[in-house]
Amino acid sequence: MNRPKASAKNSWFRMQASNESEADIYIYDEIGYWGVTAKQFVANLKALGDITHINLHINSPGGDVFDGIAIFNALKHHGASITAYIDGLAASMASVIAMVGNPVIMPENTMMMIHKPWGFTGGDANDMRDYADLLDKLEGVLIPAYMAKTGKSQEEIAAMLEDETWLSGAECLALGFADEVTPSLQAMACIQSKRIEEFEKMPRTIRNMITPPRNTAAREPQQTTPAQTTTAPENTNATEIRQQVLAEQKARVNGIKDLFAMFGGKHQELQEQCVSDVECSIAQAKDKLLAELGKSATPSNKTTQTQTQAHVYAGNGNFVGDGIRQALMARAGYEDMQRDNVYNGTTLRELARMSLTERGFGVASYNPMQMVGFALTHSTSDFGNILLDVANKALLQGWDEAAETFEQWTKKGQLSDFKTAHRVGMGGFPSLRQVREGAEYKYITTGDKGETIALATYGEIFSVTRQAIINDDLNQLTDVPMKMGRAAKATIGDLVYATLTANGKLSDGKGLFHADHSNLSSGAISTASLDEGRKLMRLQKEGKRALNIRPAYVLVPVALETLANQTIKSASVKGADVNAGVINPIQNFAEVIAEPRLDDADAAAWYLAAAQGTDTIEVAYLNGVDAPYIDQQEGFTTDGIATKVRIDAGVAPLDYRGLVKSTGK
Repeated sequence: MNRPKASAKNSWFRMQASNESEADIYIYDEIGYWGVTAKQFVANLKALGDITHINLHINSPGGDVFDGIAIFNALKHHGASITAYIDGLAASMASVIAMVGNPVIMPENTMMMIHKPWGFTGGDANDMRDYADLLDKLEGVLIPAYMAKTGKSQEEIAAMLEDETWLSGAECLALGFADEVTPSLQAMACIQSKRIEEFEKMPRTIRNMITPPRNTAAREPQQTTPAQTTTAPENTNATEIRQQVLAEQKARVNGIKDLFAMFGGKHQELQEQCVSDVECSIAQAKDKLLAELGKSATPSNKTTQTQTQAHVYAGNGNFVGDGIRQALMARAGYEDMQRDNVYNGTTLRELARMSLTERGFGVASYNPMQMVGFALTHSTSDFGNILLDVANKALLQGWDEAAETFEQWTKKGQLSDFKTAHRVGMGGFPSLRQVREGAEYKYITTGDKGETIALATYGEIFSVTRQAIINDDLNQLTDVPMKMGRAAKATIGDLVYATLTANGKLSDGKGLFHADHSNLSSGAISTASLDEGRKLMRLQKEGKRALNIRPAYVLVPVALETLANQTIKSASVKGADVNAGVINPIQNFAEVIAEPRLDDADAAAWYLAAAQGTDTIEVAYLNGVDAPYIDQQEGFTTDGIATKVRIDAGVAPLDYRGLVKSTGK
């Protein structure tokens, strides 16, 4: 029984079952929307049935990375043995797909090219940095395919990608990219001339071999015969020629319509012009459309676009992902709604579906739970990353809006690892010694009372379930991470005030607040007691040198907030006649900070703290990142994605001389 030939929209890509167990696949075009899409490839591969061997023929300049990864994975996990034939050129993403072959066979006059992923974007500096990070991540995704085939190290492959390496058949054999080199064949060049310009280091001999494609979207792979003829076969008649022309025109028109459909039906006039011009190919229509889009995407027009102009969600060239991301951000309240975004008002369930279908992955045969699962995990879908972006926005909003007081007076620091670090302290050194003319400078070492600080990791995991997505429960995606952001900052606050009130021992073996440290006093809040605490801090010394530290904050329990404000902000001393002219000597000498955690520790005790940044209590973050991290992965124990929130921080006292405690009694 003969298997049916798998249909293809563009016949430069073709699959055909040659017998019950073997099939031939031709990739003779760009990979992605302009040629071989992952959606088309996977559908046709599935239609071949239970084949056991695939002959994969490649003559392609590469193309879209995500479509290429999907094609690579579809072949790698198909189960059939694969022989890859490089019929002309396997460049860029096509070279990655070729790595599924075992063996990979190259005629001696064919070539392979590998290079770093590249692309173009627009936006501000942050957009550019984000896109550069994306390209680096994509490179990390592609390198393992080359490593598995060649046995080379990651560093060796990365160096070859950096250099845009062109390899002949013999060179591929020597380096492990190919398993066999055969005598030269007459290979066909089907690469569009505009793709040539993308490869800076293409050998001139190869560049001269490539000719522009015919002005049609329906061509069959040229067979590698000893001689080519320009005459029609003898059995070709006028009717067959007419049918072929009609088929080519139909494919051209459909391709142009598909192209413009990506923009929600906009630019109809330009679409009609391209369709009516029989000489206008899909590639030319693409150029005209990009030129039209460019008219409304200049920097000067960035803030003056009218609502009738198309808003292009293509910060990284991903129309679907950027559109879904913007719509979801707007719905969550983190961005303004773009009225021309076709994804506005769409439920989470439908956004999950469109993240797959609009990237070429069919979901008609899957139930909602399966479909959402694929949206979160499939390589062609951005849905999981989009949900992560929204959750991260909520997390950071919760962190920023958390009503914590420790940031006002503590010192912010950073550590590069989790090892215990030593801090010199506020004084650290005595006065500098005089250096006489011609004399040598002398080394000095820090004292033995340097304090230690180390990082620790704090975190929790919550899940966004598939049921929540199906039920369109946006709160699970925003409220939970927002509250976890607040909890993350509260965790740091707990550590800071526990350090302040616990009065732990410093490196000298004495408590943070101790009579020998001259930073411990008594008395309820009053002009006299506050002035006494101020004197203790001002008279602190390093050896014989006065440090002249001034209090900037009064840390009090909430129960003492009103009394502290009255005492510090009053113009005259409490109890004196307002007209007596007796001024308040400590008026506004420090800012009052009321902290509920101090009520829990001791409702009577209060503290003075030096200015922010002084060596009092340090809050250190890993590499200075003073915000929580968020990571996601497919949940194994839950039907959804597990989201981990963590922060790496360390809290420790640095020096006792910038702090004073009063028992309040």
